[in-house]
Amino acid sequence: MIQRILGRFKEDRRFKDAIEHIEIIPAKKAEYAKVDGLPENITRYFLENGIKLYRHQARALEEIRQGMNIIITTPTASGKTLAFNLPIMEKLTQDEDATALYIYPAKALSNDQLKVLKELESELGLTLNPNVYDGDTPRDKRPWIRANSRIIITNPYQLHRILPWHRQWRRFYKNLKFIVVDEAHQYRGVFGSNVAFLIRRLKRICKYYGSNPQFILSSATLANPEEFAEKLVGEKFKLISEDASPSGRKYFILYNPARKKDKPSTHQETKNILAYFVFNKLQSLCFTVSRRMAELIARWTREELDKKKKELVYRVTAYRAGYRPEDRRKIEEGLRNGELLGVSTTNALELGIDIGTLDTVIISGYPGTMISTWQQAGRAGRKENDSIIILVAFENPLDQYLMKNPSFIFEKSHENAIIDLKNKFIVWNQTACAASELPLNLEDFFEHDFNLKIVQRMLREGELTITDKGLVYNGRDPQFSYGLDQISDDTFTVIENGRVLEKMDRGQAYREAHEGAVLINRGETYTVDEFNLNERRIHVTKKSVDYHTQALKRIDLKIIKVLRKRKFSDLNLYLGEVEVTEDYYLYRVMAYSKVLGAFPLNLPPLKFRSKAIWFTIPNKLGDHIRDKFDEEAFGGGLHGCEHAIISLFPLHVLCDRMDIGGLSTAHHPDTGKATIFVYDAFEGGIGLAEKAFALFEDLIASTFELVDSCGCFDGCPSCIYSPRCGNDNKPLHKGATRSILAYLKKVTSKPAVDIPGRDDLNLEVESVYFEVYSLYRDGKFAEAKLKLHDILEENPGDARAWYLMGAILSRQGEEQMAAYFHGKTRKE
Repeated sequence: MIQRILGRFKEDRRFKDAIEHIEIIPAKKAEYAKVDGLPENITRYFLENGIKLYRHQARALEEIRQGMNIIITTPTASGKTLAFNLPIMEKLTQDEDATALYIYPAKALSNDQLKVLKELESELGLTLNPNVYDGDTPRDKRPWIRANSRIIITNPYQLHRILPWHRQWRRFYKNLKFIVVDEAHQYRGVFGSNVAFLIRRLKRICKYYGSNPQFILSSATLANPEEFAEKLVGEKFKLISEDASPSGRKYFILYNPARKKDKPSTHQETKNILAYFVFNKLQSLCFTVSRRMAELIARWTREELDKKKKELVYRVTAYRAGYRPEDRRKIEEGLRNGELLGVSTTNALELGIDIGTLDTVIISGYPGTMISTWQQAGRAGRKENDSIIILVAFENPLDQYLMKNPSFIFEKSHENAIIDLKNKFIVWNQTACAASELPLNLEDFFEHDFNLKIVQRMLREGELTITDKGLVYNGRDPQFSYGLDQISDDTFTVIENGRVLEKMDRGQAYREAHEGAVLINRGETYTVDEFNLNERRIHVTKKSVDYHTQALKRIDLKIIKVLRKRKFSDLNLYLGEVEVTEDYYLYRVMAYSKVLGAFPLNLPPLKFRSKAIWFTIPNKLGDHIRDKFDEEAFGGGLHGCEHAIISLFPLHVLCDRMDIGGLSTAHHPDTGKATIFVYDAFEGGIGLAEKAFALFEDLIASTFELVDSCGCFDGCPSCIYSPRCGNDNKPLHKGATRSILAYLKKVTSKPAVDIPGRDDLNLEVESVYFEVYSLYRDGKFAEAKLKLHDILEENPGDARAWYLMGAILSRQGEEQMAAYFHGKTRKE
């Protein structure tokens, strides 16, 4: 049936001209494995339910039995849930006191897992009392859960708030054997970096109560799964990536409306495709870019079906966050039992919510990451039946690059997920939280990634105090001041009729909620009535409007210091610290791409320090481009390069387009040359520039391919135009852009010479401290003190050396001298 309907689709005059590529992903059979030694209750449960373990599930069990931490990256619907539940059920059967903690990023996932665990509890004859413990858990129920539940399901936000109350959880932490982190790829960027420290705080508390739990991470496919897991948790991990589950044949269609002569709207094409498959009785799920679009595509599809087959109109609906829980459950059940044939949704159904599997998945616009693309695509395919996936492209560089380069989707590894443990603002906030939960000691600095240099500043500013038990926080409840989604506490509160809608950092407020802006919150539109800089309050009114706003900014950038350098022939690539100044000077009122008006903004410039990569272009290339085209072409080429590089950045590094910024100039005062910068758009940086520095050759190769393969002459939205350009896409020059990228591709095709910088020196210094700490931990105090004497002789102001010396003297019982050295830490 699938092949017949697909054949008609390929020949249909409405669709055939837009089909760019069809990838056939072969079906595969299941591969099973036997495991020995399962408890009798689990063996009986498997026999009664006809359950056989796939090979990757069996391997996960064996690794856990060996005491390993594991990260499972097999695809959607491959049995990951059983892979991590099985070893936990085995342990909880063998040890009646053992407990487990499940951490989920979304409430719907928590509820689905709770149902699974309650079923296992009943089938296996165990007393587990599994419960969700989050902000919605009734207060009168919480003490009972803490006292009786052996499995707790929570989310990072709730865990952040309850860690200070760990004494109420003594029983649970003392017996904690497993921590499950599901959908782990969600923990990246600012949020992921904060969660990484949250997990370290949790590990400190577990150790305090005598437990050392194993970690089980479940994630979408990543380019760097082990590196990511180790950064997130601070432990070594074994990777389980080979998928042994069965799957049917999949037809993955790349559908490009830009190929058509009339270049129709991606949204209208999506509606037509969804209506086509519903009309042909194929159960279809359509992923859209926004809540509003999910509603519109459902409505347009119903209107289309009303003309052809009225009885199908009520079998199509929308699904998004913001619906009442009972309404969402009803839609999920409608998908499972087949009552619904078409659902348009946001990425709310991308995660592992149980809706069964479907005949067709339509992805309206590249979701921004390969991870999301394959998570959404994974919803297609009933057991071993054939299925269809259609990615409908927008006319932006990223979507168009993928249309022209199918191998990037089907052959390349997915993105690198980034966690940064060095952002000083995040470390400061998390250090305050950790010190308020338990006193900080040397182990935390050398084993849990807390930073002694930052502690030194916190001591000077009175946020921390040295006590006999370690460093303690001088305030109360920092967990309520420092959120997991933010870096600094410079936040604005958005208010509608006295009700707080959301909080956002200053950069987001300038960008999205300035005076006169149209703000979208939970799919609803609001207009900004007042932007109060002094009180950091933004007052809005809910209003339905047929336009949107876009803020424009000018960027200035100063180089603070070079951390590393790579030399490709006559091209120098740098990684370093920069000071960024963003001046939001204007906003435009727009209806789709049409500008209706422009209005000035009067906001103080936004200044912050961050990390960036930059490279200079040789003068001879600039002269060649000016001679070949005209005097202004070189600046337009640099600008086009900057746009194109930034547009493809998310293909290589897992981030949102708004997480990065750029600047290009024909002469930068700090380099004296034509320079292109790409920087982290967060204070202190979150590791994106560092990863781009390492992957620069791949980034340039894909960017050249994008521009070179675009058929336009002067540049267009598919290659070098950017809808977010603060200079209104002026100047841009397609020919000069291609010339610069051709040069960059040529020089980066040969190996680079890495020139050591400050980062490398820091690594050498850090290794000395770890050596001293290892001696201290092993009780070799005399050797440790000798090395510290050498450090202090060379650098008398080194607070870390003073603190280490104080700790050694304290262990030797020389409290007076220890107090002296700890005092020097505070002063230095």
